[in-house]
Amino acid sequence: MNVELLRILFDFGLVVLIWLVQLTIYPAFQFYQKENLLKWHQKYTFGISIVVIPLMFGQLILTTIQLFKEQNTFTVISIILIVLVWAITFSQFMPMHSKIAKGESSNALLQKLTNLNWLRTSIWSLLFIWSLVHFVND
Repeated sequence: MNVELLRILFDFGLVVLIWLVQLTIYPAFQFYQKENLLKWHQKYTFGISIVVIPLMFGQLILTTIQLFKEQNTFTVISIILIVLVWAITFSQFMPMHSKIAKGESSNALLQKLTNLNWLRTSIWSLLFIWSLVHFVND
């Protein structure tokens, strides 16, 4: 299997995952009582990490390989968007999840989590579509 096809598979995995998070998981957080959200969030973050960490690292590694093989608009913009998603995740989402894990959630925080996640949803969707178009046209 070549790097480009693997990249599409990782991009697809992330786009499916982020849409599930955006449309179902994050909005559901608002229906939990604070105590129940605290319990559920601990299970959720562990479970989602098992899926998302390998996907994110795989996408980053494969895109880096593509970048080293060929520097073009596709690979450069791809790596920039992936680094942007990582930066948003660590600077915005990890602190919000940390607050939830400490029992410091509020409706405003949960709404911010869902609203801001549209940015990651858009970026990962764009990356998948762009990878697919690039693969088909190559």
